[in-house]
Amino acid sequence: MNWLEPEPFLRGTAWRDGDRPVRADPADLGRLPWDVAERAALPIGVRVEFRAAPGTAAVELRYRAAVPGAGDALRELRHAFALWHDGRCLAEVFAEPAEESVVRLRLPSAGGEFTVHLPEGQAPVVRALRAVDGALSPAPRRPRWLVHGDSITEGWWSTRPAHSWPAAAGRTLGLDPVNLGYAGGARGELPLAEHLARLPGELITLAFGTNCWASVPCSAPLLYETTRAFVGLVRRGHPAVPLLLLSPVLRPAAEHTGNALGATLAELRGAMEEAVRDLVADGDGRLALLPGGGLLTTADLADGLHPNDRGHARIAAAVAGALRPWLRT
Repeated sequence: MNWLEPEPFLRGTAWRDGDRPVRADPADLGRLPWDVAERAALPIGVRVEFRAAPGTAAVELRYRAAVPGAGDALRELRHAFALWHDGRCLAEVFAEPAEESVVRLRLPSAGGEFTVHLPEGQAPVVRALRAVDGALSPAPRRPRWLVHGDSITEGWWSTRPAHSWPAAAGRTLGLDPVNLGYAGGARGELPLAEHLARLPGELITLAFGTNCWASVPCSAPLLYETTRAFVGLVRRGHPAVPLLLLSPVLRPAAEHTGNALGATLAELRGAMEEAVRDLVADGDGRLALLPGGGLLTTADLADGLHPNDRGHARIAAAVAGALRPWLRT
């Protein structure tokens, strides 16, 4: 059984730093805030997708990962490799983070197309893969969907990487989602807009703004101009790509509470939405708005801020509905 190079099988990748998939341009990290650069080193949303010939018994992945130290808060986090087929999870295999190890996932005898969602803790890197008693080939490429956002986009409080809203919407639409969500970040950092402009993609979604309420407080006029500038920089690299902006989803503690500059999240959301409407009126016919304020209820939140699995599913359904007309054209 010969080991195969992983590159043709990897999906959800943006840039590479050596053999590591990373989520920001490694040649341009100096212009990013430290927290964004740190989150960009994690392989959020990276998957292995392959076609197995009938009779193939299993797939093996050789990987390396950071080994958590005794005081690491994530030491007890389960390291799950999830096998998906035809929109559902067939099996999960739990392994220990290791400097070098192999995990085996058994396959149905009928073969077909499969996705392995990798664990995201300890930054695993797939080194090689191979078939057991059969043959593998890379899955067909799908349209590449760039999804920029914050911890909600990154998938916080979804119980599995496959349950985050970008992953779920990508499955629904048959897209290859590239998760560019940065927990604590996505505050309208303009260098990230330039990164997006340089990254190939067939669709783009921007879902930022909630961290502009407190992490780096914005006023409504500032966020209006930041939104216009961010979209303008993305458009320099993608002048005709369909672009959807999802404004901030429900955050009860912030909706009607002023931040350090006196702006409520409702006012910030309104400023972003106004910026999109004005850009469309100025002639950007490939730009669309999905207002986020009404998508969730408090029952869809795990901690008052991040969606639970049901919340992620509701965002995924709304985003898929907003993107579907672009896919038809």
